[in-house]
Amino acid sequence: VFLGGGAQLLQLQQDLIPRTSHLLSSYHLLKHISQNLSSSVPMDTIDVNLQHLTALELSDTPSVSTGRSVLNPQTVLELFYQTTARRIIISQIFSQQHTDSLLLWNNMISNVVQLLAQLLWPSNPGFQFPECLMANCQYTQLQDYVRLIGPWCQVNIGSCRFVLAQCYLAHGEGQKALRCFQEAATEVEKEEFLMKLTGTEDEEAAASPRLQYYNKVLRLLEDMGLPELIIQLASLALAEADDDVHCQAALWTRIFKHHLDLGHNSEAYEALTQNPDTSMQLDCLRQLVVVLCERSQLQDLVRFPYMNLHNEVVGIIESRARGLDLLTHNYYELLYAFHITRHNYRKAGTVMFEFGMRLGREVRTRLGLQKQVNCYLAALNCLRLIRPEYAWIVQPVSGSTYERPGASPKRTSDGEFSAEPTAGRQQVDILELHDLEKDYFLSRARLTLAQHHPPSTAIAGSVSAPELVLLLAQTGLFDSALSLSRIFELDLSPVFDALTFKCIQLQSGGEEHQSEAWSWLAANQLSVVNTKESSATDEAWRLLASYLDRYPSTNGQHHRHVIHKLLSHGIPLPDWLLQSYKCLDAPSLLRLLLNFDLLEMAAELVLEYVDAVLGRGHQYFGIERPLSATSPPAWLPYTAIDQLLLALSETQTHSSLHHKVQDKLAEYHNVVQQTTDRRLGAQRQVAS
Repeated sequence: VFLGGGAQLLQLQQDLIPRTSHLLSSYHLLKHISQNLSSSVPMDTIDVNLQHLTALELSDTPSVSTGRSVLNPQTVLELFYQTTARRIIISQIFSQQHTDSLLLWNNMISNVVQLLAQLLWPSNPGFQFPECLMANCQYTQLQDYVRLIGPWCQVNIGSCRFVLAQCYLAHGEGQKALRCFQEAATEVEKEEFLMKLTGTEDEEAAASPRLQYYNKVLRLLEDMGLPELIIQLASLALAEADDDVHCQAALWTRIFKHHLDLGHNSEAYEALTQNPDTSMQLDCLRQLVVVLCERSQLQDLVRFPYMNLHNEVVGIIESRARGLDLLTHNYYELLYAFHITRHNYRKAGTVMFEFGMRLGREVRTRLGLQKQVNCYLAALNCLRLIRPEYAWIVQPVSGSTYERPGASPKRTSDGEFSAEPTAGRQQVDILELHDLEKDYFLSRARLTLAQHHPPSTAIAGSVSAPELVLLLAQTGLFDSALSLSRIFELDLSPVFDALTFKCIQLQSGGEEHQSEAWSWLAANQLSVVNTKESSATDEAWRLLASYLDRYPSTNGQHHRHVIHKLLSHGIPLPDWLLQSYKCLDAPSLLRLLLNFDLLEMAAELVLEYVDAVLGRGHQYFGIERPLSATSPPAWLPYTAIDQLLLALSETQTHSSLHHKVQDKLAEYHNVVQQTTDRRLGAQRQVAS
């Protein structure tokens, strides 16, 4: 204004005023830092900061000092000189000094001040002073510094944004820090300080400088434990990695990991599916399965679609299921739910069958038997949900390459593709619905035995069906023993033999046998009548009678076995047993009585049997139509009767019985003769 305009005014506006303003701002900054006091920082805070700088690979900078004294107040300028500037200045002075010249104090102090001012000058490309403040945790002073130079200084803009982000992180302002980190990324290739943040490791050498910078910042955020910021920054970094598949995979893996740590299961799954690297994707998938299982978040794990990863998921869960403890982890149930959700019922049944088989081999406890029963029942239900022609599963047999039923023939236990199968690997068994039903009933019988007789639990899981029938019968679980025998088409004689022996023990035993009997009697499906008139012995005989009626045999084989057992122990035959066997096979009963020299009973049986054939009480011997001219031919066991007559004739005490039998036979023969004559006469009349 005073100059009156023209060229001088233009020069003033374009050159002198900006330069003067810049110089004033710079000197004002120097005055500020020479008066601004540094803060006292605890040693543990400095140690933590050192770890963060290590993540940035800045821990070897001379700005880091953990040993300075904080007893006396000092300015940030003094702190900078003591920790960083002094070494740099002395090094420069000695590098410029001739070897034979002397150092004069007046000259040297002038050089020191000049070099220190150069290091502090805002327009200096070097960034030692702010770096020193950052390294020594002077975050408030550093924010003031950036605030003062921000409006007018155009040097180290990105570096200032970076150290300001560090200040925000120290004060817990993560979103502001993230914005500053992003703004600093645009200057990575231009500024000396930011160029130190680009990686020097081999895997980072191929990445762009900006991606290397993002990787360093991500390491810093991971070291500080800030997963939300990591996810946001990694998502920003993906835009810089359009053409770098390796970097994309690493970033997606980072995003997946931190989403999973935060419990963002759906977001973690989405990150997993976006990963372009198959190997990393499989690692993430394995981690997803393990972590969600440990957190018991199985519903999330099952509901994810796994569009192109279905086989990989199955392989991972199968591998975990087969490699870990059965009762501690529930990977088999998870795999079952996985297949059920996708309506793959045969595979679900195969999984449960394999689980049940392993429980039988590896867990010899009552809990293991209970879970085995449930597994086989679930497998049965699965096969009943599909069409009968497809209701089967594959079970490896001895000598096959596959170790467990249901193992994939195409993949190893780690879920990886195996080599081409050889001829020996095709050796498998096909289990149909009725085979699974047998295994289910067998496991249920084992559980019943373990529940009623705990000492048998250790061996119950490995015994075969015939051995289990004997154990059940010895324990008094006759219902289960008979049912199992019928299912496996086994002979029922051992069961009747065991029950008969228990009846014999009760017949001749004391109170101890009586009290024990009530427990096993109650375990069988017979309404026990525990009254004063009914003893345990009576109930045992009643149970035996009910079984003989419920399980008929050809020619009364079971009756014959029971009677033989009783007679061999000298126990009198109950009347109901005699009457029952008479109706089934009286001749066999006669032979049994003769074998044990029960002549009187045998003679009475012959007399009754002859009367029955003649029509007197024939219904008690199972004779539908007694002897007559129009009935079918009747017969008598003459061989056994002859043996009886011979035995009776040899003893004088049975002479009367001998005559009775002979008289009864004579009566029978007379009726036979008359009947024969009538039939022949009738035939002649018809012929004429």
